[in-house]
Amino acid sequence: MTYLRKSAAVVAGLVLASAVTTGCSGAASGSGSGSGSSAASSTRKTSSTASTPNTASTETNPPGDIPDNQAYVAFQPSSGFAGFTVKVPEGWARTTKGSTTVFTDKLNRVQISPVAAPAAPTVGSVTNTVVPQLRTQVPKFGNPQVTVVKRKAGTAVLLTYRGDSAPDPVTGKVVRDSFERYAFYRQGHEVHLTLSGPVNADNVDPWRIVSDSFGWR
Repeated sequence: MTYLRKSAAVVAGLVLASAVTTGCSGAASGSGSGSGSSAASSTRKTSSTASTPNTASTETNPPGDIPDNQAYVAFQPSSGFAGFTVKVPEGWARTTKGSTTVFTDKLNRVQISPVAAPAAPTVGSVTNTVVPQLRTQVPKFGNPQVTVVKRKAGTAVLLTYRGDSAPDPVTGKVVRDSFERYAFYRQGHEVHLTLSGPVNADNVDPWRIVSDSFGWR
C-alpha cells in the first residue's frame, strides 16, 4: 500500500509539473503574439501617417515654362536678307549657321530662317513639301497640322507638329517637343519662324508675343 501511495504521488507530481510548464509556454507565446500585434499596429499607424498627403502645396512651373516676366528684344539679321524684325527672349544663347539664327534657353528654342521663294506658301505646299522633309529630319515626327493664321504682319501658314529633341549631351535625356512653324511671305522672300519647347510647357503667351512681333521692313 505504501508503494502504491508513493507511485501515485510521483505521477501526480509529474502531471502538475507538466501543467505548469504548458501554462508558462502559453503565456510566453501569448506575450510574443501580443508584441507582434502591437508592432504591426504601430507599423500600420506609421504607414498611415506617412501616406497622408501634405496639404501645403508648392507651385512649380512645368519643365520648359518661359517666365511671365521674360523680357524681349528686337532681332534683325546683320547679313543676308534683313528686311524683317522679330522679338526674341532677352538673354537667350544665340547661334548662327548660314542664314539661320537660333536662340535657345534650357529646353526652349526659337529658329529664324529667311529664304528666297518664287511664290507664297500655301496649306497644300507645306503639307506636300515641308511635312515630308521634316519626317526625315525630326526624330519621331508626328501630329502635323497645317492652317492659315493671322498675325500683325499679315497672314502666315502655320505648321504645328511634335518630335523628339536631340539627346542632352550630358544626361542623354530626350524631351518630347511641340513645334510651331510660321511661314511669312512678301515679294519673293519667305521667313520661317519655328518655336519649340516641351509638350507639357505652357508657352502659349510667349510664343504669341514672338509670332505677333514679326514685321517686314
